[in-house]
Amino acid sequence: MSQDSNFWDEPDHPHGDETQSKFNPDTNETPAKGISKQDFRKRPSFLRLTASFFLILIFFLFLVFITLLFTEQFQDNLIALKSRFIAPYYPTLNSESLQDIEKRLARVERRLNRMGPRKPYLIIDTSSNTFFVMKGDELLRQGVCSTGSYTLLKSADEKQQWIFKTPRGAFRVRNKATNPIWHLPDWAFVEAGRPIPPHGSPERVEYGVLGDYALHLGSGYLIHGTLYERYLGLPVTHGCIRVGDEDLNYLYKTLTFAARVFIY
Repeated sequence: MSQDSNFWDEPDHPHGDETQSKFNPDTNETPAKGISKQDFRKRPSFLRLTASFFLILIFFLFLVFITLLFTEQFQDNLIALKSRFIAPYYPTLNSESLQDIEKRLARVERRLNRMGPRKPYLIIDTSSNTFFVMKGDELLRQGVCSTGSYTLLKSADEKQQWIFKTPRGAFRVRNKATNPIWHLPDWAFVEAGRPIPPHGSPERVEYGVLGDYALHLGSGYLIHGTLYERYLGLPVTHGCIRVGDEDLNYLYKTLTFAARVFIY
């Protein structure tokens, strides 16, 4: 071998293995047997990248654990696990302390507040025929109304019957109307003892009986005014909710489209 030959070139020594383990003057390193120059230079960098990746992964998992540790759901799960698996073996831990119960109640109350409507909404109590306009926990307005009478009406041939009740549940304001028109259904003629006209007949249209405004809740149910405010507070309607003129004006201006309405 000449003195100018590169150490990493293929050796012409009959014992090539001995030559490959010699000291490398270019890098001040002694490579292991069977490792090329490129692999030898890349290996330290690859190991550093692998170690960095695992360190970042462990740090990320640690952050996730710390985040979960301070969530309300995680704390509730810990209490449930303690009650199920630990309390049976340690009777002194079988009951939650008053402080734990108060904390859980406070968390439930915060969740309910977050789930509640942000905008003004309406609550109607059909048992007392009162309504409440709320915004969060704040009471904006309270008044009297009239709801379904729960009376049963049958046609003369008894082939049709109606129960005049106000539906209960959660609803939304689907539409708002000014100077609404009442389109009389079949039961209105049966109740009045009049013959039922065909659909589209002018006899089915009546003006000025629903007040200045109407809020549609769907399925034909409305919040509207009344000509007989002396009956407010009594269950006398055919299913709609009747309110006085001033209350109707306030509801129309306060409740927006899609506002929540809770009837119970």
